[in-house]
This record gives sequence, C-alpha cells and structure tokens, in this order.
Amino acid sequence: MMKMLKTKKIVGALLGLAVLGFTTTSCDKYFEDYVADPNNPGSVTPGLLMASVQVSTFATFGGQLARQNGVMIQHVSGTSAGSQSVEIANYNITELTNENEWNALYTGAVMNANIIIRDYGAANPYYAGISRVLIAMNIGLATDLWGDVPFSQASLGQTGQLNPVFDSQEDVIDAIQATLDEAIAELSSPASSNTLLPSSDDFIYGGDVSAWIKTAYALKARYANRLSQRDPNGSATDAIAALNNAYTSPADDANMIFGEGNALNQWYAYEQSRGGYIRVSSTFVDALDGTSDPRLPVFCAPDAQGGYSGTPPDDTDMDTSSYVGAYYASPASSIPLVSFVEMKFIEAEAKLRDGNAGGAATAHNEAVKASILQVTGASDAAYEGTYASEDAASITLEKIMYQKWVALFIQCEAYSDWRRTGFPALTPNVNGNIQSIPVRYIYAQNERLYNTNYPGTKQLTDPVWWDN
Repeated sequence: MMKMLKTKKIVGALLGLAVLGFTTTSCDKYFEDYVADPNNPGSVTPGLLMASVQVSTFATFGGQLARQNGVMIQHVSGTSAGSQSVEIANYNITELTNENEWNALYTGAVMNANIIIRDYGAANPYYAGISRVLIAMNIGLATDLWGDVPFSQASLGQTGQLNPVFDSQEDVIDAIQATLDEAIAELSSPASSNTLLPSSDDFIYGGDVSAWIKTAYALKARYANRLSQRDPNGSATDAIAALNNAYTSPADDANMIFGEGNALNQWYAYEQSRGGYIRVSSTFVDALDGTSDPRLPVFCAPDAQGGYSGTPPDDTDMDTSSYVGAYYASPASSIPLVSFVEMKFIEAEAKLRDGNAGGAATAHNEAVKASILQVTGASDAAYEGTYASEDAASITLEKIMYQKWVALFIQCEAYSDWRRTGFPALTPNVNGNIQSIPVRYIYAQNERLYNTNYPGTKQLTDPVWWDN
C-alpha cells in the first residue's frame, strides 16, 4: 500500500493544476490556485481533477472548519484581540463566517468529483469510485455542520443552474450510504475495466483501490453511527456490519498529505502567518495533564515557559500557552480524515448500544492503546493500566467518548461526536454571544441572496436533524 507520496510528486501535481488556472475561494491561502474553476474547467485528465478534489478536501478538513470545530469542542481556543479566531471563540458566527468554506467545499471538491464521474467514470470506474468516496466525505461534513444541504442537485453549476434544492439531512445521509455502495461496486471491478488507473494523482492511497474500499466501509460505519439518537439499535447494527469490511490497522488510515511550498500542513502554515491566533484549549491540556496522558507532549508544543498549558475558552487575551504540537503541525505532518482508531471507538460505542458491554470494553481498550502507540511510538503501561483496562462492568459511554475526544484531537469528527452524545461535558465561553456552545453553523450569505431554494435562516442553537 502506498501511504505517502514524495513531496516533489505532490508539489509537481499542484503546480500542474496551477498552470491550468485552477482557483478556490478558500481563505486558506496555502491552497489558492489549486482547485478547479467550475466555470472554466478546460481540457483536463481525470488524474488532474482527482488531485484537485483531494487538495480541496484537505483544505476543507484541515483549514478554517477544522479550527472552528476545534474551538467549539475545546481542543483549541481563539486568542489575539480582533482576530477572526476571537469572533469564533465568542460564538460570533454569521452567514459570512464560512462563506468561503461553503463555496470551496462544493465547487472545489464535490463539483469536480462529479465532473470526473460524468466525463470519465464510464471508462474509469476506479476514478469514479474514488470520486464518490470523496463526495460522501465532503457532503457528510457539510450536512454535519449545516443540516439540510444540496446533494441531489449539488453540481447544477456545471449546467449554469445555480439554484440547487436543499435535501433534508435524513435524505442526505441515506444518499451518502447509497453513494458509498456505488463506490464499493465500482472499486471492486477488475482493473481491466479501466482505461486509466489512478496512481500518483491519488495523494491519499496512490491508486490502491482496496484501501479506498476500506475507507468507503469506514465512512458507512461513521454515518450509520451518526444516527445513534434517531435509530439507536439499527445504527449500531449497521455500523458493526460496515466495520467488518473497514480498517484493520492504522496503516489503513485515510490521511491528508502535505509537503513543502504551497502544500504546507495548514496548522503549521496558519501559525506561521497568524501566530498567536489559535492556542490549545486549557480544557484539553488540563484533562490530559490531570491523567498523565502520554499524548500531551506530542499533541501540544511547549508554552512560553517550557511546559504545557492551555488558553481558557473565555480568555482570548492569553496567547502564550501551548500551540498544536509538531505531530500534527509540522510542515509535512499528515492528519487523519478517517482512521482505524476512530473505527475502534465506533465499534465500542455501537457494541455498548447493542448490549454487548464486554465487546465495547475490548474495542475501547484497543482504541486507546492504538492511539497511544500511533501518536507516541510506544505503549504506556501505567496509563493503559488505568484508562485502557475497562471491562463489561466498568465501561460507559462517557469513558468511550472522552477517550475518542482525546484521540481525535483537531479532527472535525469530534464536534459531531460531542453534539450526538454530550460527552465530554464542556462549559461554554461565559463571554460568548450566546449562552451555549453552537450546535450548527449558519448558511452562507450567497445562498440566502441568490438561491431561490434557500431553506430559511437557522440559529446556532438549532440542532441538526440527527442531533434531535
């Protein structure tokens, strides 16, 4: 399996996209010029479009939305008076806050993936299958954050029609599952059925379709488990069934891949250009410090005094505390989009909900141990003896979700987990514009102004459908 590509291949592919005039509206300048312009796609290959879709996906899952989700879930805190991160820390999230991210998600990832399927899919089912997995991943994040979103008509812009309907979240999640089933079928076809085979243009797996099949099943497990409140028993059954074909070790993880130059890791790049705007939250640092968690000095960089400290959610002037550590914030650090550790925690949660407490405890313990080994490079007998030795009598949902919150540091998925379960218990910023942590984001202004199918303004306190 090809997990990492040489930096020169990544940068070379990105430069190739730049030559073709690909652009994005994302405010993360490190990804400017690398997402296909849907109004001028030009004559391109499915490989170039695939590279564009993946880079756009990295920008979506690793940029502003990841930082914003991290503030909500108190992995990180906003600092420096007047910065956008302080507005987010104070829950001042409006229809302008994520307009660039909304546009980039749809025009950069979803639309270009649909172009691959439309123009090249029949002769290249592997490209089509990978594209469908990436569509499911991106639309999944969109519906998690905004609720009802365009899916069935998400690429009307290709035809000049700019008024897609907003599908209900229930229908979107059903469509995600159906899209992943289509992807699995396409990726399971013989190589001989393809005119072209993905390779280095696939930054994530280097064209390894078996790895993409596992990722499709992993996403099926994620979105089955997302219905834990709506359908507790059915969601558990469906998640466990999907996990049987998903990841078997961290080597299977789907990662955001970064390199040098304009392909820098976004957490690193953000700190270099906007130093002090984001620091690790005191909620996170104090939790790990209080349990002697071996991941603390890996997830977090030393603070101004050489130790580890966090910024409280309500203290936006404190910008001398720890930043995100080099494990996730060095120039070429990879960050998970979907991971084996996440799957083990889904297994633990689903089995607990299904009445198999012993199986839940085993999966929880395996998840914690796998996270520690992957992050630190070694086991920690003392920590694992206390926090990864649960049994049928001691395992609880709160323990599972706390450990998942730690393991999925700075990953978007943690925000959805907290909203579904209420764990870990978090105290809102008492200085915030609202008195509770937001449970959804506001639709982009352009949708309200120009889309005749706009579903109406939502409030930050209005839960999405699966959170009811």
